[in-house]
Amino acid sequence: MTDIAEVVGPLVADAATAHHCPEISWGVVIDGAIAAHGGSPNRVFRIASMTKSFTCAAVLVLRDEGLLSIDVPVSEYAPELAGICGPLRSPPITLRHLMSMTSGLATDDPWADRHLDMTPDEFDRLCAAGPRFAHRTGARFEYSNLGFGMIGRVVERVTGQRVRHHVTERLLEPLGLTRTTWDCPDHDDWARPHVVRDGGAVVDPVPPLGDGEIAPMGGLWSTVTDLAAWTTWLDDAIARPDADDWTALAPTSRREMQAPHAAVGIREGFGRHRPTDYCLGVNVRDDPTLGTVVAHSGGLPGYGSNMRWIAGRGVAAIALGNVTYAPMSELTTRMLVALHEAGLIPGRPRMAPDDVDRSARRLVDLLNSWDDTAPNGLFADNVALDLDLQRRAHAARELNAAHGHIHIDSITCTGAADASITAHADDGTEVRISLRLAPLPDSLIQEYEVTAVEEPA
Repeated sequence: MTDIAEVVGPLVADAATAHHCPEISWGVVIDGAIAAHGGSPNRVFRIASMTKSFTCAAVLVLRDEGLLSIDVPVSEYAPELAGICGPLRSPPITLRHLMSMTSGLATDDPWADRHLDMTPDEFDRLCAAGPRFAHRTGARFEYSNLGFGMIGRVVERVTGQRVRHHVTERLLEPLGLTRTTWDCPDHDDWARPHVVRDGGAVVDPVPPLGDGEIAPMGGLWSTVTDLAAWTTWLDDAIARPDADDWTALAPTSRREMQAPHAAVGIREGFGRHRPTDYCLGVNVRDDPTLGTVVAHSGGLPGYGSNMRWIAGRGVAAIALGNVTYAPMSELTTRMLVALHEAGLIPGRPRMAPDDVDRSARRLVDLLNSWDDTAPNGLFADNVALDLDLQRRAHAARELNAAHGHIHIDSITCTGAADASITAHADDGTEVRISLRLAPLPDSLIQEYEVTAVEEPA
């Protein structure tokens, strides 16, 4: 059987060649463990804007502790930010605006990437002069790194400590992310930054910038191993929605981080058109093959990175490169798609709740032996109006006559009211049944569909 490394290895080699990347450290995470990796998973790279997910998580920790609100004007916490106002009578800027990229502040990647180490005095002067806006506050998505400097200032004014302190104390230490730091590593196991010049990669002559006022947008250094734990921790809130054994940040707040807040639009890449939304420190895409995918990229002089996971499935891809703006998002997307096509991404179906399970089994019993009185208490009143019960009975009897009785193999669901039944008939034919319950208290089915796959299972 083809393994993960055989599928991913050539993709990584192609990316390294195409983008002149001296090093790429990558990993595929399945159910919380690194199932395959290339390069050293503990080698440190700068992860740039992937830092935003850590900053947002730390802010939500403080919010949940009652230390601040993300929905009041930031000027209530940091009066020096009062002069930063959007155009055309914009509403006051809140932390939620800044975290969701809806403040209206103009996109600033090239500039911000060279000012990560901005001093407090420099930041104060910029705030007093008034930054440029692209849109009214709250009107639409506009990516702003400066906005994360404002987040950092609010946190410091409220708590007396910088964002880096709260990320380290409340997230990195409890989660055991021991190789993730805010400062350039003090050991030798880190990937040196490179730039492309004259068709090849050379060591970047400009040393990596240190920690400063805008660092909450992109200052962290990390590894594949630590990011595997980070993506697992975030996705666990979706994969195990009822879990009460949580660390650092409640599952409800982690899910809030991964919920759409601002429409980015249709993003096209690698022959794929994907509706994309920005959340709080991460983005989410509706991928035609993979389903809901959560991700964030990072790019700074000398580095490019990406983390990407399929929501609720326990599957993630991570890639860290050491050349300026290496497009690792392209690589992680190709990794997940290739693994899907090779059948190497395991399913993680949710077991159906008891009431859904009972309705599903009653439906199969009815299909096997239709009795005109049996639908009582099983179907919502729309079912007979949508297609009369005589026609439904005739279809069930025809299925039995052609293939025999239906036998359930599994019942799974994607929500509290939707179930998918995998079954087989007496002659081996695969039978697929989907059903949806009505929004009523007595678990009545509002629709169902039966499909017989003619090839023997």
